[in-house]
Amino acid sequence: MRLVFSLVVFLSANAALAACPGESQMEMNDCAAAVYQTADGQLNAVWPQVKSYMDQLSAGDQLLDAQRKWLAFRDAACTAEIAVFAGGSIQPLIWYECMTRLTRTRTSELQALMKP
Repeated sequence: MRLVFSLVVFLSANAALAACPGESQMEMNDCAAAVYQTADGQLNAVWPQVKSYMDQLSAGDQLLDAQRKWLAFRDAACTAEIAVFAGGSIQPLIWYECMTRLTRTRTSELQALMKP
């Protein structure tokens, strides 16, 4: 089990580095933050459309409750993912990569709700 966890952590770090190459850790961290901001903007652009659609189906309150719980899950999941990098300069890179990955997935899930 420890080997599997170590492999996941290693692959996560490598994926983050591949997405944002740079000369310094700060540059890579800044790049990852910008990529996350874009993903978050896309989620926020989709949200009103999905919420309106779900309101028309009398499911808007349930969607809002689910979204609030998802936000808490996302933050907790990414906090757990970066724990092994505590104090390291790569920690922000891993944080933003996790936030981006989960946010993009959620955006796709929300978009799928509008497809009957």
